[in-house]
Amino acid sequence: MSTLETNSIGKYSGNNVSIDDALNLKSYTTAQRDALTSVAGDTIYNSDDNKVQVYTGSAWNDLGAGAGVNIEYLIVAGGGGGGGGGINWTVGGGGGAGGLRNSYASENTGGGLSGETPLPIALNTNYVVSIGAGGTSGSGGYGGKGNRGGNSYFAHITAIGGGGGGVYTSYADPYGGSGGSTGAFYNQANVIFKGAGIIGQGFNAGNSLTATSANNQAGGGGGGSAAAGSNYPSNGNGGAGGAGLSSSITGTPTNYAGGGGGAGYASGGAGGAGGGGAGRSNTGSGGIGQAGTVNTGGGGGASTTNNNTANQAGGVGGSGVIILRYPSDYTISQTGLTLTTATDGSDKVTTITAGTGTVSWS
Repeated sequence: MSTLETNSIGKYSGNNVSIDDALNLKSYTTAQRDALTSVAGDTIYNSDDNKVQVYTGSAWNDLGAGAGVNIEYLIVAGGGGGGGGGINWTVGGGGGAGGLRNSYASENTGGGLSGETPLPIALNTNYVVSIGAGGTSGSGGYGGKGNRGGNSYFAHITAIGGGGGGVYTSYADPYGGSGGSTGAFYNQANVIFKGAGIIGQGFNAGNSLTATSANNQAGGGGGGSAAAGSNYPSNGNGGAGGAGLSSSITGTPTNYAGGGGGAGYASGGAGGAGGGGAGRSNTGSGGIGQAGTVNTGGGGGASTTNNNTANQAGGVGGSGVIILRYPSDYTISQTGLTLTTATDGSDKVTTITAGTGTVSWS
């Protein structure tokens, strides 16, 4: 039973209650609050969150102006497609990883910058969400330049799709969240162009080797969210994709947005940690670049020919993902999305893997 304690009670001539000093609600930590046997309407001061909270019968909600919840997020765009290969053993450059934006804990965001600020949202309000698709390999001669991945966004926060890897006849996409490398040239002008990462989302691609000897061909690796794509290491060997950023937003350290490996006449570059696809060699796996991993934003691996017999398209980029972390007191609702929600400690973690729609919290 609750007890009302007071020093004195005085008669007031009006119809209102008058309190001489500030009214002080009972303070509880979050753990103490959760141990209470509460009923709808109970009101406390949460000393961990520094907020007045009321129990609705199923959850504790904040009171006052701006009442809502801070959402920690990891937003990853779709990875770029790897560059293709063609006759004369020309090879493609690796696809760039999808742009990555991160506000969880003290982790970095993409491109090596400090993490962003969690997003404060209002309760019972819809926020738009979309998951970017992985970029495909283009059509045309020499397997086709890789296409850019699709953007992912949550509310006004957008991660830009990874740049496509270049090929013999077409340069890399310079506008990806992470850079896609240009392809290498055989018996062509010595021209190098590599994709550049966007600040706060990803890193540059690596250099390719232009050569007049077929067995020297080597494509650079696509840029990753945590590291640049590698330059070709030696004649005929493709560069590795840049590493993706490791985040523990789900409770388990996981890499996201690795760059795709460049192709090489002798060997292809490894895909970057975080879903980047491996690049291929003249004889390796038929010369077809490995696809980026779904829901990582990994760039597609680059291709070359299979014994110079046919053009080969590059590997497709991996689709993006959005992960949202928030206190377990709140419940998420959605439209148009594919998602799952798990609990990690005192938080819920919602992973969105496909769709365009809305989310809201209550």
